[in-house]
Amino acid sequence: MIVNTNTAHPALAHHASHRLTLFIMCLGVLIAQVDTSVVNLALTQIGADLHVRVSVLQWVVDAYNLVYASLLLTSGTLSDLYGRRLIFSLGVAIFTIGSLVCGFAPDEMILIAGRAVTGIGAALLVPTSLAILAVTFDDAKERAHAIGIWASCYGVALAIGPTLGGVLVNYAGWRSIFLLIVPVSLLALVLGLRFLPESRDPQGRHLDLPGQVLAIVTLATLTVAAIEAPHWRESSIALCAAIAVIAGTLFLAVEARTEGALLPLAILRRRGLSVAAIIASLMTFGMYGMLFLVPLYLQELAGQSVVAAGLELLPLSLVYVLVSQRVGALATRLGPSAVMTAGMAAMGVGLLLLGAVSAETSLVAIELELALLGLGLGLGLNTGPVNSVAVASVPAARSGTASGVLNTARMIGATLGVAILGAVFEAHAGAGTPGGFVSGLHAAFRLGGAGELIGALIAFVFVHQTALRRAEADS
Repeated sequence: MIVNTNTAHPALAHHASHRLTLFIMCLGVLIAQVDTSVVNLALTQIGADLHVRVSVLQWVVDAYNLVYASLLLTSGTLSDLYGRRLIFSLGVAIFTIGSLVCGFAPDEMILIAGRAVTGIGAALLVPTSLAILAVTFDDAKERAHAIGIWASCYGVALAIGPTLGGVLVNYAGWRSIFLLIVPVSLLALVLGLRFLPESRDPQGRHLDLPGQVLAIVTLATLTVAAIEAPHWRESSIALCAAIAVIAGTLFLAVEARTEGALLPLAILRRRGLSVAAIIASLMTFGMYGMLFLVPLYLQELAGQSVVAAGLELLPLSLVYVLVSQRVGALATRLGPSAVMTAGMAAMGVGLLLLGAVSAETSLVAIELELALLGLGLGLGLNTGPVNSVAVASVPAARSGTASGVLNTARMIGATLGVAILGAVFEAHAGAGTPGGFVSGLHAAFRLGGAGELIGALIAFVFVHQTALRRAEADS
């Protein structure tokens, strides 16, 4: 039988092109997320090497989170205006530069600056990678499959990050966690520039620069006030808080009157989206605070090596990956309210159990293992449904905006979680004694656990079983 190559080859080339695009987008997500998940394990070594206190280590984490959260909504507009391939490639290039700065940083200020640069890169490349998949895969079924693979990279990064980070820091030093990213990100950059087609959709889009500036000022001053609270006078904290309130009020006023606003306030009137955003921010508030503090506890107080600390976190990651793959069917059967309530409650109980750790808690301590498993279970139960509720609460045409709002809420929660829970810990652990360290952990984890339980209550009261079908009636 003779095959008509004029039709077979274009089809094969089309399929190969799509697979290559998916591979490049997955690389982009992996370099951003693995970097994030391994940094927490290296904090003890960074602190010892650079001779810095806990609040400086908070900035090593939050410089990235702060910039990422602030620029997430703008990156979508930039990709529509100037081209998705361009913005994705620019994000990868900036991330590579930031990683190099971190890897060779001679002091804490350069390291924090490098982390901020990587945050800019991640804010550009991660949302744009999803947009590229959306325009590349025309068939709805293929698009859903591709986005599913892309989203699973978050779980893969969370699973391999702790183990990989522990091995790298132990045998090659903390700088290696940044430098290892460089060849992978360069591969993504070269492949993207060579093989990705360009696409843009500038119609009706423009940059909301006043909104962007006010959003950065609001979040930055809140973060500064929280992180530096144990070391500043009350007047300085009050000044930062006042600036945050003023900037936040101006932001809302500007957004209400701006066409094509950075944050369309009307969309927040959709209860499903606003509730999902609040729950997402509470979820990451406790989770990121925990990921900041637990490695410090395991290494500095429990005396574990960085490799052992990484392995300690692995069950949390594996449970999250396993549960998140199956939660869709569970949410369909039981409803999003039940699943989200259970997920947030599991995370709250996990954090409260961590609030019972002591200086003598060992690797196999039952409360520590149950706490981490509970956190992984809760995160797996909650992540998918909170996305579904947010997107289903708006018409299909606004799903991209809803996703951007939800991801921004997540990163705001993460930023404030590291800032506030880290500050609570340092305020109690300032004496540097084992008793003070444990007291700081107890206070921080209990506050984080309370936040998760509030999220469970919000999910139980305000997320209805019909939430996933509400958009159909509204559109």
